[in-house]
Amino acid sequence: MIGEKLIFERGAPGRRCATFPMAVDSGAAIPTTMRRDIPAALPEVGELELVRHYTALSQMNFSIDTQFYPLGSCTMKYNPRVHEKAARLPEIAGLHPLSEDAQPALRVIWEMEQVLKAISGMDGFTFQPAAGAQGEFVGISLIAAYHRARGYRKKVVLIPDSAHGTNPATAAMCGYTVQAIKSTARGTVDVADLEARLTDDVAGLMLTNPNTFGVFEDEIEKIAALVHGVGGLLYYDGANLNAFLGQCRPGDMGFDVVHINLHKTFTTPHGGGGPGSGPVGVTKALLPFLPLPVVAKKGGAFHLDFDRPQSIGKVSSFYGNFGMLVRALVYAEMLGAEGMRRTSEMAVLNANYIAAKLHAHYDRPKNGQPMHEMVFSASRQKKANGISATDIAKRLIDFGIHPPTIYFPLPNVAPETMLIEPTETESLEQLDVFIDAMIRIAREAEENPALLKDAPHATPVRRLDEATAARKPILRWKRGATATAVQKP
Repeated sequence: MIGEKLIFERGAPGRRCATFPMAVDSGAAIPTTMRRDIPAALPEVGELELVRHYTALSQMNFSIDTQFYPLGSCTMKYNPRVHEKAARLPEIAGLHPLSEDAQPALRVIWEMEQVLKAISGMDGFTFQPAAGAQGEFVGISLIAAYHRARGYRKKVVLIPDSAHGTNPATAAMCGYTVQAIKSTARGTVDVADLEARLTDDVAGLMLTNPNTFGVFEDEIEKIAALVHGVGGLLYYDGANLNAFLGQCRPGDMGFDVVHINLHKTFTTPHGGGGPGSGPVGVTKALLPFLPLPVVAKKGGAFHLDFDRPQSIGKVSSFYGNFGMLVRALVYAEMLGAEGMRRTSEMAVLNANYIAAKLHAHYDRPKNGQPMHEMVFSASRQKKANGISATDIAKRLIDFGIHPPTIYFPLPNVAPETMLIEPTETESLEQLDVFIDAMIRIAREAEENPALLKDAPHATPVRRLDEATAARKPILRWKRGATATAVQKP
């Protein structure tokens, strides 16, 4: 089918426009089964109405650019725009991964490795993992390869009962049996329980430090010595590295494998703004097993080293999400060593400020000194008036604040948990807004609990039935289906 496209011509007396033929897709190639049987009910609107419509839709979403996002353990901090500009430079964004003229890109990878080695105390890194979860898989695979090379067939990975859910899932995927280690009243690893479980079958211990209660494991050197004493290795889940960035290093604590979430500590986009990046670093003994290739430097030139006979192989296409490395390197270069130290100091200060202000209004299931995040519990509100962590989270939405992480750590470890992480990028004024909202909600829980049970009240869609949405999701459009299918009455 041939259509006509109009273009205006300037300086042509008597002719307002000219035409030229243009191919138009008539839809003939679309299978009949995929075509509508009735016209789409699309309104006829002007451009201004259309712009306002989509702008209004965008404003219904929460984002770190518009609202406070205290999502514990996820470190939802601001992504500076200069990082985006750097990653979108034509010389970077337009570089094909198979280009023969990739020296600048290889240099970026190599320099980012030097930064992470200095920060973590590791001896080498791979940048292939596409996110933290894949980083975990790579890290445990490296531990397994290390033991195999030494002739061992270890079967057990130890994990604290407060750990991220991906930790036991990763260990199981790699063929290990998982054993949980109890937490103390402070929220730290119960060293006595750890000692009781240490046998020659233990391949390693996966640990976050500070842990998911936001508490620093002050017996970490003893823990490392105990694990190493049975031939096991210590794996560091870097989700909480933001707490001591530039202050201390996992390698100095005795960790053998480290994964670092660039989308948390190094301000690259998180979640739907990704893609992610989960570099994995190792000590010298595990270097031979890193995924191939790795970037190496010889003289003044960089190259990809594929000569790695003990490597676990390639785990991702090409060399990881390169744009994330560019953003992270810009972040590191702009801050420098002193800036990174200041980052962790402000993150810890912000968290402790919130903890001190809310201590009288909510329970803390573990009493250890918090670092960059803290766990509160709605158990007091639940016992008095049946108000749950979910009710408090939903009510926060009415104040224009994204809910914190709830029910993590898990209820079997602590009830009605709310994990709050403010990050260093939030101002004192914003922290006070959040604190005031939480105090008001605590008062409402006593005086008008029904208000919380029906929250949120100021959103286009009211409280959804998450259980039904998870068990009976509407996965495709069909005539007559509406969002209210999973909305609570």
